[in-house]
Amino acid sequence: QVQLVESGGGLVQPGGSLRLSCAASGFTFSSYSMSWYRQAPGKQRELVAGITSAGGSTNYADSVKGRFTISRDNAKNTVYLQMNSLKPEDTAVYYCKVFRVVAYWGQGTQVTVSS
Repeated sequence: QVQLVESGGGLVQPGGSLRLSCAASGFTFSSYSMSWYRQAPGKQRELVAGITSAGGSTNYADSVKGRFTISRDNAKNTVYLQMNSLKPEDTAVYYCKVFRVVAYWGQGTQVTVSS
């Protein structure tokens, strides 16, 4: 079955960096676009970034453009989110998602940006 396992979250100071990973299994990873979403307390889940199956095209929320980079390694069945210049408003649980007939989500990884 489809499994998505996120890792790499943690506590970081404003201006710092984190790299999130999402390890995928149970489907042909290289055939599917992947996305990162986040959900802050009391807010709706929002799209952060997406990447096409071969990695040739990416898209970002305006709030993270120029600071976050999504990438993937199809040999490792893993999608990444490099987050630089982090701000307190980036604090959220971050999820990866694949849409394969239905949407599949990981369990999420907490990112907290605070001094």
